Amino acid sequence: MGHRVTLIPGDGTGPEIAEATRRVVEATGVGIDWDVQEAGADVMERHGGDPLPADVLESIRRNRVAIKGPITTPVGAGFRSVNVSLRKELDLYGQVRPCKSYRGVRSRYEDVDLVVIRENTEDLYAGVEFEEGSEDVEELIAWLGERGARVRADSGISVKPISVGGTRRIVEFAFDYARRNGRRKVTAVHKANIMKFTDGLYLRVAREVAAENADIEFEDRIVDNMSMQLVQRPEEYDVLVCPNLYGDILSDLCAGLIGGLGLAPGGNFGAEAAVFEPTHGSAPKYTGQNKVNPMAMMLSGVMLLRHLEERDAGDRLEDAIASVIAEGRSVTYDMKERRDDPTAVGTSEVADAIVENMGVRV
Repeated sequence: MGHRVTLIPGDGTGPEIAEATRRVVEATGVGIDWDVQEAGADVMERHGGDPLPADVLESIRRNRVAIKGPITTPVGAGFRSVNVSLRKELDLYGQVRPCKSYRGVRSRYEDVDLVVIRENTEDLYAGVEFEEGSEDVEELIAWLGERGARVRADSGISVKPISVGGTRRIVEFAFDYARRNGRRKVTAVHKANIMKFTDGLYLRVAREVAAENADIEFEDRIVDNMSMQLVQRPEEYDVLVCPNLYGDILSDLCAGLIGGLGLAPGGNFGAEAAVFEPTHGSAPKYTGQNKVNPMAMMLSGVMLLRHLEERDAGDRLEDAIASVIAEGRSVTYDMKERRDDPTAVGTSEVADAIVENMGVRV
């Protein structure tokens, strides 16, 4: 019996890599009934300026699982990130970003195999902000001044909520993930030495949860020290559990250890749904050029298959991707030794090679 899965192609280069991913997932032989839904900048005019139409959310709630291509997020202005909105609307509180070395990828590191687990709904990404010069921020600055805080009058202000409940569930999620996947250690990342009432709360609750999960090793690291140690000796780390902002930053750092965002998949998990996605952006300047690397979304497809309990299919797809990388022939320009290598292939041709590696005729 097949699985019904919401497919959101995204915008920019998203539809190209989504199509390549659909092809390789189908080539595993697993029956997927795709429920295609549109979101992002390209659909705003058709939906009253809403980049995340209600139909998309209803589809994910109905199917309980989705995979999406990248969606453009304006920098500094414009509509709010569709990715952030999806996570909040569906309470996808746990993000999983595996970072794993594959033979044949150009990198300064070998044998990296760690997972960043990021709290997805709290911290500075909660979107509690006050604009510089607004009446609200002026009142807030005055209120803070009455309590001895020195804040410049020309400030914008963001509020950083971190709760006991939100922290407990993400750290419990990290320990459960470690146990299910044969991982040995969980490291909580924080800045509790400075932010004592937010990150301090996070660290206190993480330690409480760790005491309840003594079968898994636990430690904690201050985020700046963690950044240095990941560059120096990533092999010492296994599962990192982080508040929202640190998780976003460190997962990109870890992607750099394994060759870049083109090989960095992701999944977002909640009690009622899971949404899988590549962690890179939509690269709109390359739209329609059949040029970008689809492997991050394909590896997100591996995560999707395993989530659907199709572990054998997920393993076969990952093995096929790894084989194509190791061979080094049918890969995009970013995975060649020189970015102007004329032997680089396009998005669609990468899918062809992976499908053929699984023994399916193109």
